[in-house]
Amino acid sequence: MPTVAKERRMERKTIRISSKRQVTIPQRYFERLGFGEEAECILRGDELVIRPVKAQSGGEFSEHILADLIAQGYSGEQLLERFKAEQKKVRPAVERMIEEADTLAASGQSGPSLDELFGED
Repeated sequence: MPTVAKERRMERKTIRISSKRQVTIPQRYFERLGFGEEAECILRGDELVIRPVKAQSGGEFSEHILADLIAQGYSGEQLLERFKAEQKKVRPAVERMIEEADTLAASGQSGPSLDELFGED
């Protein structure tokens, strides 16, 4: 069965930049892409990509975070508050790891192995 590539249609619209460097996202783009109250700006070569911020649950680490906090003796409201604080650290940590990997890849050097980073499982 042949694989069908996902079609990406490009649309173009010229928008103005205010004296305060502000732009307005056209409503049809705003709605189609599911923008909320935040947007992420990415500098990619000579392009600026503006995309909606998707909710990051950090769910893949939640169980580990909770287990560690419980082992440290947290419970009740204190556990909840500490969990929220620790969960907010996940995305910045992952982004730092990606930046470090990009830097290593660009330099041609090799970095630590997965076992060195995460331990043997």
